Amino acid sequence: MSWRVVCVSGVAKLDLKFGFMVVRKDEISKVAINEIATVIIDSTAVSLTTALLNEFMKKKIKVIFCDEKHNPSSELMSYYGSHDSSLKIKEQITWNKDIKELVWTKIVKFKIIKQKALLEKLGFEKEANLLQGYISELILNDTTNREGHAAKVYFNALFGMKFSRDDDNPTNSALNYGYSLLLSSFNKEISANGYITQLGLFHDNRFNPFNLASDLMEIFRPIVDEIVLNLASNNFAKDEKIKILTIFNKKVFIAKKEHFLPNAISIYTKSIFEALNNGDENLLEIYDEF
Repeated sequence: MSWRVVCVSGVAKLDLKFGFMVVRKDEISKVAINEIATVIIDSTAVSLTTALLNEFMKKKIKVIFCDEKHNPSSELMSYYGSHDSSLKIKEQITWNKDIKELVWTKIVKFKIIKQKALLEKLGFEKEANLLQGYISELILNDTTNREGHAAKVYFNALFGMKFSRDDDNPTNSALNYGYSLLLSSFNKEISANGYITQLGLFHDNRFNPFNLASDLMEIFRPIVDEIVLNLASNNFAKDEKIKILTIFNKKVFIAKKEHFLPNAISIYTKSIFEALNNGDENLLEIYDEF
């Protein structure tokens, strides 16, 4: 299974040669295509050949492009994630409303559980107890918005009572960067399984092409939150972005085995589709940290 996350910055030319991605800078380096899971183009001064991009799509390698401020702005995905994608999309369109609500409720529940676990780890016992209350109050499809109430308590504990996700500051920039990497990882897995990202379980924004990925990634957000909390910096620049990229090196426990995070995302995403197609939310595979 591919595992490398390759980030290319500065001035560079990338091309394909004998199964390797060749990176031409002051020095020439090579990376085996079969080892690559994701390529992040972190500079607008990088040029790539269409032969290389075509090979990326054949191998289902995710390509993320950053803008002039080095923030993820777009991604490249294959039209053909699976040989039976037409069948999978028909399945997706006809997913039963009841099972979608059950799966979404379970996603919300485990998102709050993961938030609670991080608060306990950091010594915020009072706030963790509040989140436990929200978990016990959670009802089908979270119609009482326990997720929103938990988020307010959670973020205020992590980043201070004045913190708001709507503010323009380095902390939010770091969070958004990490979340965008997660989102891209889920888009890759959704496409690879033959489904489309536009049709979500809960998210239903006509202007969001990634509604389904936005749903599925929720449980994994606290992993990004902890990394951002540990940055201990008032800036968000190259060094901080490199630290956030370490998310892909994180190991978690899922499906009774230890896996790097990208593999855990793959296992979890497939279990979501198993649950939806079989009408059983208990088929979800949720990660555990060590």
